[in-house]
Amino acid sequence: MEGDNSQVEMKPSSEIDEETGGNGVGGRLNHNSNRTPYVAQKLGRTPKNLCFIAATIFLIFIIGYLIGYLVHRNKDLAPTCAPSALRYEDVPVAHEISFLMDWDDVKKLLGQKLTTSSMDAVLGQLSSSNHRAGSPGDEDLGNKVLKKFKEYGMKTWTDEHFVKVQDPPASGYNRIVFKNGSEERPTGFLSYSASGTARGAVLYARYGEEKELKQLKDMNIDMNGRVMLVRAGRISFAEKVANAAKVNASAVLIYPDPADYSIGERSPLFGHVHMGSGDPYTPGFSSFNHTQFPPVQSSGLPNILAQTITTGMGLNILRQLGGRAQPDGWKSINRLGDESDVITVEVNNVLTEKRINNVFGVIKGFVDADRYVVIGAQRDAWGPGFAASTVGTSVLVELARSISEMVEKDGFKPRRSIVFASWSAGEYGSVGATEWLEGYLSSLSMKAVTYINLDGIVTGQNGFKVAASPLLHSLIQNTLKEVKYDKDQSLFSRFGKNNWESTILEPLRMDSAAYPFLAFSGIPSVAFRFNSGSSDYPYFGTILDTQENLNSITASQVPQLAVRAGQFAGHIALRLVHDHLLQMDVKKHDQLIRGYVVQINTKVKAIQRLQPQLLPKTLTGQWLVMASVSYNRASSILTADIQNSDLENMETCRMINDRVMTVERNFLSPYVSPIDSPFRHILLGSGPHTLKALSSDLDALISASPEADAELFYKKLAQATWTIQACANSLAGDIWSLDNEI
Repeated sequence: MEGDNSQVEMKPSSEIDEETGGNGVGGRLNHNSNRTPYVAQKLGRTPKNLCFIAATIFLIFIIGYLIGYLVHRNKDLAPTCAPSALRYEDVPVAHEISFLMDWDDVKKLLGQKLTTSSMDAVLGQLSSSNHRAGSPGDEDLGNKVLKKFKEYGMKTWTDEHFVKVQDPPASGYNRIVFKNGSEERPTGFLSYSASGTARGAVLYARYGEEKELKQLKDMNIDMNGRVMLVRAGRISFAEKVANAAKVNASAVLIYPDPADYSIGERSPLFGHVHMGSGDPYTPGFSSFNHTQFPPVQSSGLPNILAQTITTGMGLNILRQLGGRAQPDGWKSINRLGDESDVITVEVNNVLTEKRINNVFGVIKGFVDADRYVVIGAQRDAWGPGFAASTVGTSVLVELARSISEMVEKDGFKPRRSIVFASWSAGEYGSVGATEWLEGYLSSLSMKAVTYINLDGIVTGQNGFKVAASPLLHSLIQNTLKEVKYDKDQSLFSRFGKNNWESTILEPLRMDSAAYPFLAFSGIPSVAFRFNSGSSDYPYFGTILDTQENLNSITASQVPQLAVRAGQFAGHIALRLVHDHLLQMDVKKHDQLIRGYVVQINTKVKAIQRLQPQLLPKTLTGQWLVMASVSYNRASSILTADIQNSDLENMETCRMINDRVMTVERNFLSPYVSPIDSPFRHILLGSGPHTLKALSSDLDALISASPEADAELFYKKLAQATWTIQACANSLAGDIWSLDNEI
């Protein structure tokens, strides 16, 4: 019987015959036998003995009834659905329902565990002046994290990878020469730049965003072969270089402008230009154990040179530029540069292999142990990396300690598991995190509920920003209201009481470790940070990211802000492992889908009305609209199922949760290769398969751009339509519940 540990031994009739000396049942109850029954022989048929027999039979009946009642009652108390990974015989019956701790008590416990004094102590223990990926300092820091996880009684393990990265030349140097003047040898560098020498005229392109390059194109400026000079900030280094490559630039120089960075004129800048994440020499698969892979490279590697220069070098070039005035709105008195402003750029970075280790600890769930929330933080940095990695790693360790104590000492029983991860090689493009995802993608995409990123979570104190999957927006709003900023106000009332979505929410950036979890693996993800409110943290990617500089920006409130950040991350994680049903809103994608669909359908109709020759006559946006409606209907039905569900029926809860967990995964386009387009999410990813790209394709057709391709657009539109419809079908659940109208 399910939930019953009792055993019943079944014996064949031949064994019974041997024990009774006859033919089993027939020998005992043979009514044709002349023998006197055994009891009658022993006791005789006296009234006294008959009464004794009757009383004995009645007593046996009562005892049997009581045993049956108790067994049935215990089965009712036991969970109706228990995964095979959980052994309930190891858990005392009295504790089986203790995970039903009130949510207010869970919040209170976390608040008691996370303290400023303990956070301050851990920040001191994990601070390091040199812990670049693969270095002894990185390994030592990883061992400290692993030791702490073990002290907390967690199951721990490590994940070793051998990855290829670019480092600056060990014996040589990179250099620039402007107008045949003095040679500059910058010590900063950009990993994964192309190698070699480029010579061309300088063209100032502000931040190197697509809209700014379009402004230059509209001015009829020839960008072919030019060396782009751009400011750091707003978008990633990789996006700047990718944008420049699209207009056939020969090289890109990136400098920190004083308007954005107060780091002095000589501070070097570090980063990478891989338009992707992970080891770019093993795209789509993990770099385990020196395994030999085919000689393939990521499509995100640039084919042009890229180099960072100091503020002083950048300003020196800007002051000497001639040519045309900058476009309106660029707020600069400098010129754009002309054909005489020639510069030579030489990049000699070297490809090296590094051994890196990811470190893990897990608190296992008591019901759905095979479903888990992952909380992760980058461990490495170019220099001290106090804001980039030390604060996040400290919060990771303190959350692990606090929740472990809640389980061990306070009786908290999480339904689902929590995995704590310390990543290496984050500065090279979330390499450690992505390699782990690639190695276990088939399992993680089915079992990981959410990823919570702790990188760069304290960079100021006057603002608060969150980037996340739309599925998590409602949970984030509730968490903002629960977590206190100070005694008198919550995070919500402090930063988002007017319109929290416009003031707090922001897009998830490609250089965030949360991005590959969402756009590559289809796992709902969240990243957040306290910031200065008006500008980015100026010391990322420099050796000036120190505790002293972060203290100067936060008025020495780093431990206090780290505790609040830990409470925000902890509340999200604990809510997702505490509740019967995952607190995710499947209808939140509706608005995003509808916006893209209306945009695409409107443009298709406009082209067919004004320029019908541009698109095939059979092309229509009707099917995309219907797929959008199907998703809306399926999400509404699932929302109703959630509201009407029986929270005590664990099997039903698990089935609903599994349907919710398929949403992000099913927005990954099955029609593109993760090698060519790793960020396959059609709504939040990057590449030609996305709905954003489809809208841009229509703009290219309208403007008669050379890269416009009507037939290719037709194909991609059909693929995007079916991806949305397939997601709607998955939300519907059972095969007989599907919407067949399409």
